[in-house]
Amino acid sequence: MYFYVQNIRNMIKKIMKNIFKITHSSKKSSARSGILKTAHGTINTPFFMPIATYGAVKTQSSSDIKKLPSDILLSNTYHLYIRPGTDILEKAGGLHKFMNWNDIILTDSGGYQVYSLQGMRKITDDGVTFQSHLDGSKHHFTPEKVVDIQRSIGSDIMMMLDVCPPGDASKKEWVEALNLTTKWAMRAKKYYDQTKPLYGHHQIISPIVQGGTDLNLRKQSAMELIDINCDMYAIGGLAVGEPKEELLKVVNYMDTILPKEKPRYLMGVGTPADLVENILNGVDMFDCVMPTRNARNSQLFTFNGKVNIKNSKYKDDFSPIDDNDFSLMSTQYSKAYLHHLFKTNEILGLRIATQHNLKFYIHLMNEIRKKIKADCFEDWAKDFLSRYNNE
Repeated sequence: MYFYVQNIRNMIKKIMKNIFKITHSSKKSSARSGILKTAHGTINTPFFMPIATYGAVKTQSSSDIKKLPSDILLSNTYHLYIRPGTDILEKAGGLHKFMNWNDIILTDSGGYQVYSLQGMRKITDDGVTFQSHLDGSKHHFTPEKVVDIQRSIGSDIMMMLDVCPPGDASKKEWVEALNLTTKWAMRAKKYYDQTKPLYGHHQIISPIVQGGTDLNLRKQSAMELIDINCDMYAIGGLAVGEPKEELLKVVNYMDTILPKEKPRYLMGVGTPADLVENILNGVDMFDCVMPTRNARNSQLFTFNGKVNIKNSKYKDDFSPIDDNDFSLMSTQYSKAYLHHLFKTNEILGLRIATQHNLKFYIHLMNEIRKKIKADCFEDWAKDFLSRYNNE
């Protein structure tokens, strides 16, 4: 029996050895399309991940997300550890079964959430001690414990614990965060290699590049993490208040440092324009709360720009939400109807707006992949950005 189990594990490792394949590279920029392989399916890159922090996208069911269609969700290690807890997740057989989602799940390490608990956490070489935002109870995260939590979750892609300083941090704070992130990544990778998944499927693990907006620090962080030899690399510590020009400068530089043959994940970014601009810089994966959070605050994304549906000019506008026929939600309901739902605080308004925005993001990524394959992405991007960056 032991040898049978070992053979199965070795087969899984062999199958998952090459998780990423670039299928097309642009001739005019660093944009590329590809295929990322995980234990719960493959997904075409570049792609955007809807946020399911607690194992649910706000106002949407798992089947709603699948119908977008999206093959991946992002959940959060910190929040799932606090509620419902690893005991419940293990009894459920992991997050996939718990939320009835049979596709890919990526989990953030929770490092950003812990770091944001100003006055409620203490960082040391060993890890971070913090108080729960719910009841003030004390907890301790180490790189190893965060791997264990994500083993309990059963996510397909796990992020290593990192230190994410704010956008206005000093260079000294960036250096400290970088050094600790590297130390923690080395420990996480060693522990990951020594432990096994709880539910029988392979889990990918990724370190997170830090260094603020200092290019020399970014290079140092990237080179140290490349030495750890992981299947993918994330760019963290951005979209935390720094000017957009600085973000683009860092990502453009990372394109020259990170391995071309491995997927790059830009964490927490962003607007439709952000996605387009950073795909030009070779990014493959994105996540952001923007489409769902903005939807709940009455802002819709369309190919003609943003729409604040609560604006009075839409109260008798019976045209579709978006003239582009990319979503049933976009053509089935009028702006006037959605305006009415928001004015009367109907939950249906939140559902329609959220589904519309997510569908817009998914459709945007589909269009981008098509344009990359057709070798016309740069011209298309220029036209798209002229609409979104002028708002």
